[in-house]
Amino acid sequence: MKKYIFAILLSLSIVAAQAQTKSAPTPPADKDKQEEDGLVKDYFSQIMGVALSTTSNVKLFQFVYDWIGTPYHFGGDSKKGIDCSAFTKELYSKVFNLTIKRNSRDIFSMVSPVRKDDLKEGDLVFFKIHSRSISHVGIYLGDGKFAHASSRGVAINSLEDGYYSRYFYKGGRLLDVFKKQLEDEDDSPDDSNKQ
Repeated sequence: MKKYIFAILLSLSIVAAQAQTKSAPTPPADKDKQEEDGLVKDYFSQIMGVALSTTSNVKLFQFVYDWIGTPYHFGGDSKKGIDCSAFTKELYSKVFNLTIKRNSRDIFSMVSPVRKDDLKEGDLVFFKIHSRSISHVGIYLGDGKFAHASSRGVAINSLEDGYYSRYFYKGGRLLDVFKKQLEDEDDSPDDSNKQ
């Protein structure tokens, strides 16, 4: 008889414990995601020196962070070595799902000019360094900072630094016509599927 009572009490205590576990409220997933995004933005703000807002593109900053320190290599397009236009092309591909041209002058032909004061996160910045034509491109991050593949490797610099301020040419925002064209190319059916 004692065994039966013990078994019943044990069963009841297990059921009660499960009921308490199931009834415990769980925080909404959205709140956790927002807190996580906030921590990520705080982290990137501190290490990159850019104040990230609630609308900042975390994917952009994660991409830049992953490439910081990659050596410069003219014509390079990998983590072993990369140049400014390949870095910009790779960033636009991975962050914005857009395929842009490979040369800084050709990329400039795809943008509408933007004044330095009107630059937004993700805009492009163009430079004429020791040249009459565009010779360098980077991606604007905000707070006057931009990411680029410089002769010292992938880095973040300020547009107000004497060197970059002196050679800054123009900012640029990808033209809507090119965005549409690039999106249409992605949506168009593959010719090999046609009969």
